[in-house]
Amino acid sequence: MRILVVNSNTTASVTDRIGAAARAVASAGTQITAVSAPFGLPLIVTRADWLAAGPATLAALAAHRGQYDAAVIACFGDPGLDAAKELLDVPVLGISEAAFHAAAMLGRRFGVVSFTAALRPMFEECLAHHGLAGRCAGFRMGPAFSGDPGTVAEDRLEMLAGLCADSVAQDGAEAIILAGGPLAGLAPQLQPRVAVPLVDGTQAAVRLAEAMAGLMPRSPRPHRPRVLTGFSPEVAGLYQER
Repeated sequence: MRILVVNSNTTASVTDRIGAAARAVASAGTQITAVSAPFGLPLIVTRADWLAAGPATLAALAAHRGQYDAAVIACFGDPGLDAAKELLDVPVLGISEAAFHAAAMLGRRFGVVSFTAALRPMFEECLAHHGLAGRCAGFRMGPAFSGDPGTVAEDRLEMLAGLCADSVAQDGAEAIILAGGPLAGLAPQLQPRVAVPLVDGTQAAVRLAEAMAGLMPRSPRPHRPRVLTGFSPEVAGLYQER
C-alpha cells in the first residue's frame, strides 16, 4: 500500500517530522511518501493562511496522482480536504478529521492541546465542520509563536505537558489531541506524563487511511468536465473527464 502524506506548509523540517511519525505507525509493507506543499507559507496559523494552503495542498496531491492508494493532509484544519475528496478517486483524510474521530472513540469528551492560541479559531471551525464540537471538552493552547516550526514541539514540551494536565484536571478530557503538524510524533514522548490517551493526528490518519484504502475500491468519481485556468496542468487535469 502507498500513502502520500502532504504537509500543507513549506517547512522541510516539519515534513521530515511528519514523515517519521507516519512511518512509525504504518503497517509492514505500507510505503509512506511525505511531501511539502509546492508553494505557500512556512506555517499555517490564520484563516487566511488556511485558505491559501488549500490550493497548495491540492497541487501536491495532483502532482503525485496515480502514485498512491490513499492520501493524508497533514495540516490541522485540513486545508483542501473537501475538494480532494470530491476530485480524487482514492481515500483522502485530514489529520484533524482523523484525530477528532479517533479521540471521540477513545473517550466521551476530548481536549485539544496545541502550541499557540492563534490556531484556535481555525480549529474550532474545523471541529464544527466535522460535526464533533459537542464532544470537545475545551482547548488548551500556548501563547503567540514566532520560532522554528520544526522544533516547536521540543521548544514547548514542558508547556504542552502542563496544558495536557490542565485539560484532564480542569476540563474533564478523557482523551487529548495534540493538534498541529509540527507536533507530529510527540505523543509517545508525552504519553507517560499524561493520564489519558494522547492522539497524534498524523498517526491516526495513517492508520485510518490504511483501513479506508482496503474498504474503498479505486474508481473514478463521476463529475462534469470543466476547464480550469491559471493552475498547474496536474490540478487542471483533476477537472477533466477521466
